[in-house]
Amino acid sequence: MGRRRADSAAAKAAGTPRRETPENQEPAGRHFRGRRKSPMWLKIVAVTLSGALVLGLGTAGVLVMKLQNNVTTAPLNAAVSNGNKTKAPEEPNDSMQVLILGTDTRAGANGEYGTEADSAGEGQSDVMLLMNISADNSQVSITSFPRDLMVPIPDCVSSVTGKVVYGSRSGQLNAALGAGPGCTVAAINDLTGLTIDHFMLADFTAVKELSTALGGVEVCVDHAMYDVNGSFLRLPAGNSLVQGEQALAFLRTRHSFGDASDLDRIKAQQYFLGSMARKVTSEGTLTNLPKLYNLADVVTKNLTIDEGLANIPAMIGVANRLAKINLANVSFVTVPYEAYSGDNNRVQLKEPEAGQFFAALRSDTALTKSAAAAAEASKGAATPGATAATTSGTPAEVAPPVAAYNKAIQPITVQNATAIAGRSVELLASLSTAGFNASRSSGDVAAQNETKVLYGTDMADVAADVAALFKLPPTALQADPTVTGVKLLVGTDWTSGVQFGTVTVPQDIVASTADQTGGCLKVNPIYYTY
Repeated sequence: MGRRRADSAAAKAAGTPRRETPENQEPAGRHFRGRRKSPMWLKIVAVTLSGALVLGLGTAGVLVMKLQNNVTTAPLNAAVSNGNKTKAPEEPNDSMQVLILGTDTRAGANGEYGTEADSAGEGQSDVMLLMNISADNSQVSITSFPRDLMVPIPDCVSSVTGKVVYGSRSGQLNAALGAGPGCTVAAINDLTGLTIDHFMLADFTAVKELSTALGGVEVCVDHAMYDVNGSFLRLPAGNSLVQGEQALAFLRTRHSFGDASDLDRIKAQQYFLGSMARKVTSEGTLTNLPKLYNLADVVTKNLTIDEGLANIPAMIGVANRLAKINLANVSFVTVPYEAYSGDNNRVQLKEPEAGQFFAALRSDTALTKSAAAAAEASKGAATPGATAATTSGTPAEVAPPVAAYNKAIQPITVQNATAIAGRSVELLASLSTAGFNASRSSGDVAAQNETKVLYGTDMADVAADVAALFKLPPTALQADPTVTGVKLLVGTDWTSGVQFGTVTVPQDIVASTADQTGGCLKVNPIYYTY
């Protein structure tokens, strides 16, 4: 390969970057427990989401005061690495992410559902929902993560002991809660490329109390049923109003619906949430101050939240953002997944769809047709319902300056991490057309969410020109002394075209919206009663 000139002023200014800390530390003897015979899937998610909706749609001052007095707090981000940073509180015009967790702990008041041997301490987060509020407050997406999704788990500082709990290169996502909710936040930050602002963690008791305070939540099943193997949920065919123990049983049942798969359990969870959201925003509930106060009391005394949310200005900020969202733009999504290559009983992210979806979240792309149409209309466009959108903040089209080096001999490699075979070809052609004739492919690697331009010593100016050629943002540039020359790592956030900035929303990613009744859930025939 060619050698660049040694006396470049730009190269001298770049200096020699420091070596970064390795990202994948080997686990130190920590083993996750095997799956229990009857693990709980559908837990207390509804209470936390409804609590957030109540805060946003009710009388904020009264509710946040009660919330602040009742809740328990824990650190937002427990990762040992300082790579996971939190947003500054003075960013009110950015999108907001709230991670909603349900724990299966049997500690304290939850002991009636088993012993601490079943799930002690923090328990496991068998329900994980990421609520994303768009920057313009016009849409909310609620993304479900399967309990047995296999992902990298970071090293975390325990919220209880203060000691480091070593993670794993591949572990079940719900096990991260063992080090505290901040560890689940850190794992999902790494997974999605987002920076989660807040979390809410609730237990079994919350479902019973909130559903009762609401006067019940309406559900519908297509056949009379009785879950004799787990939750003991009994329902007649058609519509039922469930509350208290029955609502908890609905959320705890693991095999009652569809073919008893994870997908059907998630559908039932989303169905319950949509019904509860409609309940909260109807029947005059939101204009009834005593009822709102009671709901806030019920919700908050069963929550653990992050320290940043446990203050009046932060909670009022969340409340204001949720105040006027149309239920048609509250979308339910299940993160794209497939069978895990190491164990068919577990799952992994399905690429490139998962990476495309995370890119859509990061770029604040509308997921529902009505929200997309409104976004297009606001820009003066005539075509609603687009499935792709240009991200904000990409560099303007400015021709790069004439390079003070010989482009033809610069060592540039393109590494394909999109999960799409042949993705490197058109990018290599663009590099060649631009005069980078020594460019080559370094092959396909495991999918990664974010595109990066990595550069070695004395190569900062070349890397900047490569980024400008493809209109990559400055944040994509990263010094890496292990790289010889420049490496263009192409992630799932850029799966087509030769210009970065167009996000593709996977087809049919939205399972339902909160304004839809969704008909009746299909009961698993083995639980039919007659």
